[in-house]
Parts: sequence; C-alpha cells; structure tokens
Amino acid sequence: MTYDRVPRAVLWWALNEKGIPGKYVRLICAMYSRARTYVRTAAGNSDEFNVAVGLHQGSALSPYLFLLVMDALTSEIQEEPPWCMLFADDIVLVGENGLEVQNILEKWRCKLESVGLKISRSKTEHLFCDFGGLSNFTPISLDGTPLPVCQDFRYLGSIIQSDGELDRTVRHRIDAGWMKWRQVTGTICDSHIPLPLKGKIYKTLIRPAVLYGSAFWTTKVADERRFHAAEMRMLRWMCGVTRMDRIRNEYVRGSLKVAPVTEKLRSARLGWYGHVMRRNENEVVKRVLTMNVEGFRGRGRPKKKWMDCVKDDMGRRGVSEEMVYDRRVWKEKTCCADPR
Repeated sequence: MTYDRVPRAVLWWALNEKGIPGKYVRLICAMYSRARTYVRTAAGNSDEFNVAVGLHQGSALSPYLFLLVMDALTSEIQEEPPWCMLFADDIVLVGENGLEVQNILEKWRCKLESVGLKISRSKTEHLFCDFGGLSNFTPISLDGTPLPVCQDFRYLGSIIQSDGELDRTVRHRIDAGWMKWRQVTGTICDSHIPLPLKGKIYKTLIRPAVLYGSAFWTTKVADERRFHAAEMRMLRWMCGVTRMDRIRNEYVRGSLKVAPVTEKLRSARLGWYGHVMRRNENEVVKRVLTMNVEGFRGRGRPKKKWMDCVKDDMGRRGVSEEMVYDRRVWKEKTCCADPR
C-alpha cells in the first residue's frame, strides 16, 4: 500500500469519521482540489496533468492523513499490540498459529481492497517462530498467492529473527556503523585533525548508528564483545595506531574522550526501563513488560530475557527498582557520560 493509492472519497470520509474540525477538513479539501502536477525527466518536464487520486508525495501532512485513513478503515478489525502493529503502510499481524494469521490477513485484505487499497503481494512475507517446539508450520497465502517464508524481517529498523536470537541485528548495526565511518573517513583519519574533534565526530555520527534501537536488545556476552571489538578497531584507526603499538584501550579512549560502547548500551537499556516503569499501568509498553507467555518451554538452556539484562545492568550500576520512580536520581545513577 502506498500514499498514491488512497481514494479521495475515502480520505474525506476518514477525516469526518475521526472528528477532525470542519475548518481543517475544508483546508485539506482546498489543498487537494484541482491538483495538477508534471514529471521531471532528463529530456525536460512533461505536460501538466490532473491528479484525482492519492495523497501528495513529499508533503509532511501525507503520512498523518494516511494514518487517519488506515485507523478509520480498520478500527473494527484491529487488535491490541503486539498482535497488531501499524506504522503508516507497514503492518504486522501476529497470531499463535498459521490458521489464525491466515484468517486475520484475509480480513485485512477484504477490508482494504473494498475501498481501493491493495496489499502488496511481492513485499508481504510471513515469519514462523517456533521457540518451544510445540507448534507446526502452516503455509499462508494472500488471495491464493503463496507468501514467501523468511527467516528474519526488518520492521522500523529492527530485525526480528525466527529463532529469537540477536546475531543478525548485531551484524547489521555494526555494518551500519562502518558505513557511516567510511563516509567521514577523510576527516577522522586525517592526522591534522585534533583527536578530541575526531571523538566528537564519532559520538555524533557513528556511534548512534551502531546503537540504534539498543535499548530493546537482549544482548549476550558474545554480542557485547563484537561491539567492543568493532569500536576499538574504529578508534585505533582514527588515532593512527595498531595493536602492534601496544597502546592500551584506556589511553585510546581517553585521547578521543569516548566511553565504552557497551556501557552506553547498558545506559540506554536502563533509561528505557525507567521510562516504561514510570508509565501508567494500562500503557501498551507496561503491559507487554509484565506479560506472561503461556505454554511449555522446550528442552535445553532457557533463552535470556530482556529483564535478565536489566537486572544485570542494575546490579552493575548499584541501583534498585525503587529508584526508578525518581527520574532525576535514576538518570544520575544510570547515565554513562563520555569523559571530559
């Protein structure tokens, strides 16, 4: 589904259905009334033509209008998160078995196609997660078209794996950090640039790309070692030294004024935990945090949970759960600042 497929009649209906004030509805109608556009090519601009369907491409208002349309159309078939998640035209449907997902998908298809919207057959995939070994795989189709099965899929920048592990996410974030590093390598590897300035560039451009979404990760010791190794390789390269120079990591970090990436990861995780715990009890994130999954666990060592990481982080920082409700104290105790 894309913005250019929304019928105008459905847009006006959704605006009235969601209770948008009349003056704003009239203003939006004036924006879309007798809209004309042209196509810019290497050979020149085409002739102007009328646009009678879809939202304006590139407009800051289009995503919000699209969300209004989707929410109004699917209000009676939506389920509470995490069973149904919507972000603009990216939709995730979750079920306990293949038959349940197939029925939900058919409801969405019928509802959206009844107003002119169409679910992409080529971009829709389904992921089968068998953490406990108690469910069987069931193929899923969309209007008779079998959907491909994927081992992982990306949603809002995060990679969800069928086995519940984090190795592909870690590799993807490290690759994203190296991509940013290569974009500024002409500056951060220049011997004439002061080391503190190089550290600021790293902290501003590269490290955020590596730690994007890290507050929700259930990291293991092996994952933290991979982040540490990748960061130290970047920092040593920026300083122009190698391991053969036998310079300690602490000296390299002190020269660049950079805190360990693993400590920043733990700080982000504790910050998000405090944010969730201070929310109301009926908030989605608070309910998911305390949700219990029914069923039996498969054989083998139990998988590490996110709360296990949080408890370990709190033990390292010397904080307790009672401190979480004082935002100032919690931030002072859990924040990992870069050295000055």
